[in-house]
Amino acid sequence: MRVAWLVVSSAIAVSLGHHLLAPSGSTTASAIGAGPGEHGALGDVWPLHGQAAFVRTGQSRVEAGPNQQPAPIASVAKVMTAYLVLRDHPLQNGQHGPTITLTDADAADTDRRRRQEESVVSVTAGEQLTELQALQALLLPSANNIAAVLARWDAGSTGGFVARMNAAARSLGMVHTRYTDPSGYDDTTVSTAADQVRIVERAMRLAVFASIVATPSATLPVAGIVHNTNTLLGHDGFVGVKTGSHDAAGGCFAFRAVRSIDGKRTTITGVVLGQPGDDQIAAGLLAADDLVDRLAGESSLQRPRGDRPARQPPRASEPLTPG
Repeated sequence: MRVAWLVVSSAIAVSLGHHLLAPSGSTTASAIGAGPGEHGALGDVWPLHGQAAFVRTGQSRVEAGPNQQPAPIASVAKVMTAYLVLRDHPLQNGQHGPTITLTDADAADTDRRRRQEESVVSVTAGEQLTELQALQALLLPSANNIAAVLARWDAGSTGGFVARMNAAARSLGMVHTRYTDPSGYDDTTVSTAADQVRIVERAMRLAVFASIVATPSATLPVAGIVHNTNTLLGHDGFVGVKTGSHDAAGGCFAFRAVRSIDGKRTTITGVVLGQPGDDQIAAGLLAADDLVDRLAGESSLQRPRGDRPARQPPRASEPLTPG
């Protein structure tokens, strides 16, 4: 992925602002879990392409835009992976947790994934990562190799962990979700935006998860400094959560933002999936930013450019296909 954010803020933002958002009155938002006929008209907050959903402070139902159908979710799947690891191996803020020792097989798997341009962090056999460090590698630079490491560590096998992912999805009412891998690299890992809001909201209740996704960078033993792919972090009220992209999924972003709506501090937890563009992650981030702006009664295109996020160039740890 090549994020030319300085260009994005002037060129892509204008393009997305005019073309990603549906004309006013062209869509209605449905309340997931609502009874027949219960709908809330949200007008033009929804992206024209892909799908989106969100829930606000004090709401129990997820507001969902049109086109809610199972689709690849790329690295947004790692939210479930992190949630299950922390459910099975709880951490409190300030704790690092048990140590995971990486093997020759882990190093070979990393090399294989790197050759096919997956998102990975460098590892060596014998390297030791704490649970916290492994979760940082999973959630900040979006390391697919560490998703596999954590799956085997937690459940004994990748297949066993995926079964737990699907069981957790069912328990949360994510009826349109099917996980086939712990990283989201597989096109067959599919969900809807509305379903993913459920797991994002649940994961953000875990203090350690919320702390990690709000962290701009971390230092790992072998990989060194790794950076959060969410470049909206710290701008426009965004406090997380997880980007994702590949050709089948487009640009995806599970997010949380805190904004003032009607004079009240409001937390918006949402997901956008399937955003098109040459720079898929940029498209996902901008679609979420625009959605939050519209909910707050603002237009991102009318705000001074200095109020837009300071877009950064791509990180060396973030390849073309993060998965």
